[in-house]
Amino acid sequence: MQGLIGKKIGMTQIWDKDGVRVPVTVVEAGPCPVVQVKTADKDGYDAVQLGWGPQKASRLTKAQVGHAKKAGLETPVRVLREFKADAGEEVKPGQVFDVKLFEGVEFVDVVATSKGRGFQGVVARHGFAGGPHGHGGHVKRRPGSIGMRQSPGSVEKGHPMGGHAGDRRTTVQNLKLAGIRPEANVLLVKGSVPGANGSLVIVRKALKKAVKA
Repeated sequence: MQGLIGKKIGMTQIWDKDGVRVPVTVVEAGPCPVVQVKTADKDGYDAVQLGWGPQKASRLTKAQVGHAKKAGLETPVRVLREFKADAGEEVKPGQVFDVKLFEGVEFVDVVATSKGRGFQGVVARHGFAGGPHGHGGHVKRRPGSIGMRQSPGSVEKGHPMGGHAGDRRTTVQNLKLAGIRPEANVLLVKGSVPGANGSLVIVRKALKKAVKA
């Protein structure tokens, strides 16, 4: 299995074997039961659908409750996501994966929704320098000229301007996995992870080779 569903708990710090303090993000990952196994013959592609987070049956539709019962789950799940299985791995509905899945894994990719920042100007959103900040400057945080003259006389599509920032699906690749705590069902990921505390995250085995530790 390539990954798990979980939630971001928050940040803390640990010390490595050399006594160096390492900032880490605590991610509660799993346990994730297998809800459905999709095949190319039946569904057009191969994938494993995992579930996470128990949910009351009264808060789900009958179709969602029936989908969980078909997999043999005693309690319906709140979140469903699809992952790829490892080559040659046999997965069955009802099978449960936890953080032990990442034993021996050095780097992970984390997918989450970044924090919403509301409306931001070009300085905060795109890092514009702005105009002169001394006395007499009238364009301190404005975008400046955005269009052209006679030809073509319009604003180019995709021109960086002020607008809504954050609240987007974000993937951070090649984060070092600093530790695993099976007894608490958490992963310790070196550095920061997108999203607010308590938000949904997806942790996957890194797809690319990391350049730096």
